Amino acid sequence: MSTPAAPASAVKVRFAPSPTGYLHIGGARTALFNWMYAKAQGGKFVLRVEDTDLERSKPEFEKEIMDSMAWLGLSWDELYKQSERFEIYREYAEKLITEGKAVRDGTAVILKVDKSRDIKFDDLIRGLIVFNTDEIKDQVLMKSDGSPAYSFSCVVDDALMGITHVIRGEDHISNTPKQILMYEAMGFKAPKFGHLPLIMGTDGARLSKRFGAVAVSDYRKEGFIPEGLVNYLMLLGWSPGNQEILPLKNACEKFSIKKVNKTAAQFDMEKLKWVNAQYVKLTPTGKLTDLLVPILQEEGLLGEDYDRASLEKAVEMFKSRLNTLRDFVERAGFLFARDFTVPADVRAGHLMKNMKKEFDLLAGRLSGLEVFDLASTEKVFRDVVAELGIASGELVHPVRVALSASAVGPGLFDIMVALGKDRTIARLKAAF
Repeated sequence: MSTPAAPASAVKVRFAPSPTGYLHIGGARTALFNWMYAKAQGGKFVLRVEDTDLERSKPEFEKEIMDSMAWLGLSWDELYKQSERFEIYREYAEKLITEGKAVRDGTAVILKVDKSRDIKFDDLIRGLIVFNTDEIKDQVLMKSDGSPAYSFSCVVDDALMGITHVIRGEDHISNTPKQILMYEAMGFKAPKFGHLPLIMGTDGARLSKRFGAVAVSDYRKEGFIPEGLVNYLMLLGWSPGNQEILPLKNACEKFSIKKVNKTAAQFDMEKLKWVNAQYVKLTPTGKLTDLLVPILQEEGLLGEDYDRASLEKAVEMFKSRLNTLRDFVERAGFLFARDFTVPADVRAGHLMKNMKKEFDLLAGRLSGLEVFDLASTEKVFRDVVAELGIASGELVHPVRVALSASAVGPGLFDIMVALGKDRTIARLKAAF
């Protein structure tokens, strides 16, 4: 018979996902709050894979969950898989039968629940919660197929692993009195419980896929960076005070489970993008470039023999304008396009008249430059404008559109330098 872990004063928490799907935003927030609480208290964080549903649990989901947690920076101190612990659950079920606290029902094992008593627990977030056992039916411990029921395996594992605090979503509140009865039946001390508020969409309804309830790995593919996503998740139900941009290490120093909100948190995609943009700006250009290279190569915009120095200059030029890494593809894609064309609707809106003479003059003057940098390109442009006797704006916007297919973006001369002399001249000549 396995025995419970020795009582420990240190905090020990767990995140216990089921590998029947990918790690979604709600699960990631639960993992994060557990991890932050462990770090804030100098405790340990356990990852327990609850794969007792052998039919629906998949190795690819398990791998995605672990990869996503590692990407978010949520490392674990101990790792367990419930599928490897079935014999332990059977031992405790048999012990309860022997003690007369549970009975067999065919091949299943059932815990008999005494009626007309109150089960009370002081929730770390919500305060005192009371259930009456008249509302709780007898509990299945082991199913007829030999697998453990969810609550039973949780209780056995939490006890044997020395879990001191169970922090999970509020949808588990109704499971808590059932589990407390199991702790009592097996002679285990129950941990402290804290139930996190739900995450709602901007419409006030429970979060659905169209409002962001997708896998963490999807956000990764969409170009969010882990620091930004983690910072946003910590704001869903908890506030670090009067600052919203707070690195994880600093957040742990401030984190208190008792300051988690009771009311539902609202998921706001625009707020997530804003938070992520702050971290994109703070990321060193070299590191940001490393993150962008595989995305650009995936989009066919970058070969293996790319010019690293030129790419970093482009990243530096755009980084203050990016909400996500994918925005770089959209906004800076013109720098990498082999077959560049300006869409007809963009041309109609900004190249309103034939400026072939002006463009040819500018292209000719730029071709004579030996040094193609910000200062030299700007001087040529100003000289051409003066020679033509027109306002700068009359040429700036059409030239910007001809070079980038957009009327907004970085400075015109930054664009020229990023494109380089040959491509700048070629696009000017191809405009009309």
